[in-house]
Amino acid sequence: MPSKDSSEERTLLIVEDDRPFRERLARAMEARGFTVSIAETVAQGNARAKDSPPAFAVIDLKLEDGNGLDVVETLHNVRPDARVVVLTGFGNIATAVAAVKYGAIDYLPKPADADDILAALVASPGNKPKPPENPMSADRVRWEHIQRVYELCGHNVSETARRLNMHRRTLQRILAKRSPR
Repeated sequence: MPSKDSSEERTLLIVEDDRPFRERLARAMEARGFTVSIAETVAQGNARAKDSPPAFAVIDLKLEDGNGLDVVETLHNVRPDARVVVLTGFGNIATAVAAVKYGAIDYLPKPADADDILAALVASPGNKPKPPENPMSADRVRWEHIQRVYELCGHNVSETARRLNMHRRTLQRILAKRSPR
């Protein structure tokens, strides 16, 4: 089936397991002219992406049944021109790079509002975002380093703790928290 140009078609898939956020975002995007379908798991997101590939998608990185990047990859395979934005409260540089490799056009930290998401979805290709005005905090730099080592260790907590010379339980507590600002 030939796909329409994504700038003309306003179909949007939202894959998010936080129900109140998902419903608020769906209403906000419908008010902005999108025809919205929703999913709350990787399995549902993949099914909707295959059944009727949307022109746009907003996908949470961390879902109850797995990694939202699986949905990004599926959608990119069935509709390469789809514009996908990945959202996460557990962001780091490694997952942002992975999201782009799988076909996402942007990566936004939660909480993101509908206007930020809309701007990312419809941004012109090649538009460069402004550099941040404030440098990362020391806590954020530490968080990024821990997340990078965790990714390099294949999400193995014990190996990551060993490489960081950190107690495993301490590392688990750090990984369970949201990223610092």
